[in-house]
Formats: sequence, structure tokens, C-alpha cells
Amino acid sequence: QVQLVESGGGLVQAGGSLRLSCAASGRTFSIYAMGWFRQTPGKEREFVAAITWSGGRTYYVDSVKGRFTISRDNAKNTVYLQMNSLKPEDTAVYSCAAERGPTIATLREPYEYDYWGQGTQVTVSS
Repeated sequence: QVQLVESGGGLVQAGGSLRLSCAASGRTFSIYAMGWFRQTPGKEREFVAAITWSGGRTYYVDSVKGRFTISRDNAKNTVYLQMNSLKPEDTAVYSCAAERGPTIATLREPYEYDYWGQGTQVTVSS
């Protein structure tokens, strides 16, 4: 199994920045890619960003391009989401997920992932 633990969420004013972390443990050698999703009450879980574990290829939803950056530290088994120029509409519970590889996937759909963290709250005030 793979265990994922998110951290770094909190309250920030519009225009501010936060960095989320996702630490993986267990069978981390089996991970092909990791992604970030977010969810608010009454809405479906939304894809935010993803990165492949070995190659570092990145993917983003259009609404965060130019503001968010996903990265990883393989030695620490940790993925980060640097969030800049935050907007109130970014408010959500952010969860990280891991996909077991090798796979053929878009990395943009929740059903493609095998493991999930418990989530961390991000609140952006106006």
C-alpha cells in the first residue's frame, strides 16, 4: 500500500501564496504519477495538477496555469504544489493522489488514481 499525507493548507488573503506538501510512504516504488485535486461543497472533485514521478512531466487545469507550480523531490518521496496569486475561488479541500504504474492515463480523472490522502483545507479571503 501507499500512504499519502498532505500539509501546508491554511487561511490566506487574495493575492497571497501557499505551498502544499504531500509525503508518500509505503510502496512508493510503485508510483507512476502523483496529482492534486480539489473539492468544495456541492461540486465534483476537480483536477488541479499532476506530475510523473520519474520524468517530471507536468499537467495543469487551465484556471491555475501561470499561478500554480507542481514539483517533486524523489529523495523525500514528496510532491509540492506552490500556489501564487491565490483567488477566493481557489478555496477548497486539496487532496493528493498517487497512480500505480506503468499506466496509460490522462492523469486528469480521479478514477485513474489508486491512493488518496485525507486532504488539507485552503481558504482564500477577499
